[in-house]
Amino acid sequence: MPHSFGVRARTRDLFSQPFRRSGTIPATTLLATFRRGDYVDIKANPSVLKGLPHKFYHGKTGRVFNVTPHGIGVVVNKQVRNRIVQKKILVRAEHLKKS
Repeated sequence: MPHSFGVRARTRDLFSQPFRRSGTIPATTLLATFRRGDYVDIKANPSVLKGLPHKFYHGKTGRVFNVTPHGIGVVVNKQVRNRIVQKKILVRAEHLKKS
């Protein structure tokens, strides 16, 4: 049987919530304020599908470069072969935590 190459492929353990931690998220995660220049940790919350970052960025640290009402722009360093590229991704506040 062929395996899939989808966006959420091979994320069974990566995007799973711990025991008794699933369900709706607390309001404090939505009310966190982010400003340009803040350093944030990207921790994907699988209970919220909107604005979910790619599995590569889970656990990475970046810097906020843009804040909009529904999403936050984060600059993350990514190694591509022999160089480091700055990637700009848009993530919702539910998937970010101040570092």
